[in-house]
Amino acid sequence: MHRAHKLALAAALALAACVTAHAAESTAGAPRAEVIHWWTSGGESAAVKTIADAYRAAGGVWVDTAVAGNEQARAVAVNRIVGGNPPAAAQFNASMQFLDIVEQGMLNNVDEIAAKERWDTTLPAPIRDVIKVKGHYYAVPLNVHMPTWIWYSRAAFAKAGIAKEPATMDELFAALDKLKAAGLIPLAHGGQSWQENIVFMAVLANVGGKDLYLSVLRDRDQRAIASEPFRQVLVAFKRLKSYVDPGSPGRNWNDATALLVTNKAGVQIMGDWVKGEFNAARLTAGKEYGCITGFGPKAPFLIQGDAFIFPKSANADTRKAQQLLAGVMTAPSTLAAFNRAKGSLPVRTDVDASTLDACTQAAMTVMKERTRHVGNGEVYLTPDQNGALVDVLTAFWNTAMPVEKAQKNIAAALKR
Repeated sequence: MHRAHKLALAAALALAACVTAHAAESTAGAPRAEVIHWWTSGGESAAVKTIADAYRAAGGVWVDTAVAGNEQARAVAVNRIVGGNPPAAAQFNASMQFLDIVEQGMLNNVDEIAAKERWDTTLPAPIRDVIKVKGHYYAVPLNVHMPTWIWYSRAAFAKAGIAKEPATMDELFAALDKLKAAGLIPLAHGGQSWQENIVFMAVLANVGGKDLYLSVLRDRDQRAIASEPFRQVLVAFKRLKSYVDPGSPGRNWNDATALLVTNKAGVQIMGDWVKGEFNAARLTAGKEYGCITGFGPKAPFLIQGDAFIFPKSANADTRKAQQLLAGVMTAPSTLAAFNRAKGSLPVRTDVDASTLDACTQAAMTVMKERTRHVGNGEVYLTPDQNGALVDVLTAFWNTAMPVEKAQKNIAAALKR
């Protein structure tokens, strides 16, 4: 090696060492937060990056622990907490998912932030009522998701000769028939049990209406489950199976969304997190794709959300990191950037909505009608009840189970 090259190499190594030492020095003592979450798709990764960037800008060190799959991520978090090696924060849905570890005294409350942000009056009831346990708040909500949107590719609709957006379930079935006749995949669906549960909730809300929805999921009324109106819900739910393609089983939700992005499919029933995928593909709401919150002005608006819990820790530095992270997560600028990337609705009412897409703005208008608010199934059901219901639904979807048998099995799954 020539002497000049050796000198250049030595200088480069010295510079790298200085940069590394400076970086270590600059982060020494900085609040370090390991965060467990399940945001791994392209749109989700872009969304969580907005929080990580904001935390770093506030002087913290973000340690990303992404686990594919929400059930898997929650299991990792719970095992870490119970095992005495908790992360600084972990993602859960705003539901009963973390009730057990609250009752075991393993979480810090976030009452100080809740009081500052006036959560008692500003949060939607379906979210507030599950993150507040025995008078204390135990999670920081980031957003409001509506899990049962009906999305459609405008190019696919045009190819199939569908000129009008479906306004009823019958019109949706008619549109699906036209898409099938045009050689397109009518319903882009990922054949996974949680996705089938979402399709079921959409049908229960739009065919059954708010009263039946609450009677079945919240009240677990056996007479309502055995009723003819609920039977018709199950008939409509199973009819949708005839519109999915052979590649559906096991497909991830974002891969189903990709079929709409590429105009190979016409419709997808899925939460508003799909907009993160649309955004990543540089598609515009109202231009390349359309969105339907529900059929009719009284259609129930299902509410769920993402929230972060903060496990108790004996480490004072971890508690410091948790406090900084909770403050960053509730900042209006963070929430606006996160929800813009995620496709969800801001959980705070004072977040500027002018930069959000047309679908989000339409949903925020619906959100103002509190009489239409209902929780998703997990808000009303324990994890065991929800799991039992999902098992019945996916068996009904994938087998020749008679509808009457499905009714009886659902009644047994939800029996108090």
